Amino acid sequence: MRNEKGKTTHFGFQTVPEAEKAGKVQKVFNSVASKYDVMNDVMSFGIHRIWKESMMDWLAPKPGQKLIDVAGGTGDISFRFLSRAGSGHATVLDLTENMLATGKKRAESTTTKGTIDWVVGDALALPFADNFFDVYTISFGIRNVTHPYEALTEAYRVLRPGGRLMVLEFNKISIPLAQKAYDLYSFNIIPKMGEIITGDRESYQYLIESIRKFPDQETFLDLLKKAKFENTSYRNLTLGIAAIHSGWKL
Repeated sequence: MRNEKGKTTHFGFQTVPEAEKAGKVQKVFNSVASKYDVMNDVMSFGIHRIWKESMMDWLAPKPGQKLIDVAGGTGDISFRFLSRAGSGHATVLDLTENMLATGKKRAESTTTKGTIDWVVGDALALPFADNFFDVYTISFGIRNVTHPYEALTEAYRVLRPGGRLMVLEFNKISIPLAQKAYDLYSFNIIPKMGEIITGDRESYQYLIESIRKFPDQETFLDLLKKAKFENTSYRNLTLGIAAIHSGWKL
């Protein structure tokens, strides 16, 4: 992991020192953790659930697989993965302890006891051995990472040969009129929802801005290839509001 002195990066539409971004992101998710899942349902009209199921459809989890879900927060992807696989193990890694605590509470009402580990950690320095996991997922998280390429190289390192990476993230709509309508909704409505539901307008303002700073589908696909993933491809969801990127360590 690197934070070179004097280097800057974006935090939404702000320019900040690289060394400060992770802390700012952590503060955002600490603030919204308890209402994060509720807010996802409200601001997406529940469509995020369909996107996540689409990701599972494409991934097709197999019994006995080991998953690492980075920026896994409250465990949404891990719960789905284990349900589909039937057996296996998931490790939810997140920078924010409050998000993981919320996930642990959710797990108490499921049958996943003993099959999920909850780890506070950084996508840029995963505390795991090489060639350890069968599947690496990161959903709506990689745009918050200071160096996405380095996160992808870490993903490659911890995946076993034959392992698969899947990234679910907001992307770019190819229809200009639809993008304009989406922008109007995002910038004018979602921060207000955040203020009403979580008491935190600024965090949702950042989250909307961070989407606009994320690379488009083809640019991000090139980043997967640069990180040595093979058989890379992507699928757009809901006109490209979100997209799933897939790659293999072969």
